[in-house]
Amino acid sequence: MAGFLGGIILTLAVLIAGGYLAVKEGIVPANADSKPAAFESWVANTALRAALERDIKGLKNPIQPSDQNLITAVQLYAENCAVCHGASDGRPSNLAQGFYIEAPQLAKDGVEDDPEAASFWKVKHGIRFTAMPSFTSTLQDEEIWKIAMFLKRMDNLPPAVDAEWKKVPSVMSPK
Repeated sequence: MAGFLGGIILTLAVLIAGGYLAVKEGIVPANADSKPAAFESWVANTALRAALERDIKGLKNPIQPSDQNLITAVQLYAENCAVCHGASDGRPSNLAQGFYIEAPQLAKDGVEDDPEAASFWKVKHGIRFTAMPSFTSTLQDEEIWKIAMFLKRMDNLPPAVDAEWKKVPSVMSPK
């Protein structure tokens, strides 16, 4: 039995040492233009899902979805989000095209099916190992809730809000 446990411990030590050396020697890619390993993607996605599941329980949007609140949200989105996530035309900017993990173009890859609390959490806290920043220090919670409200409804906006959304200038690459 001691030999069996010793073998397990030795195997774990070799795996840990091998992983450490692979990272330390630059064998593990760090560039944004290469696809991450399956294990790296699994760790990042699993951690994000678990954090969202834990942190958004009971979190509710205190802001009412009025036209004015949604128009304010469109303006906040234009100022803070459109450069990476696009305008109503759904076309990516040069900046967005260089991201890996790819920034979703929300007019076509929307998040309307996500709970508002999940969108709030992602905007407030950002997403590690992606280009999604935390807006904790630059936006108030009320502003972040308005953006989350807009994202939830962006495929079914009231006419006045939709008109404002269509005015957001695209920052897509000229071609």
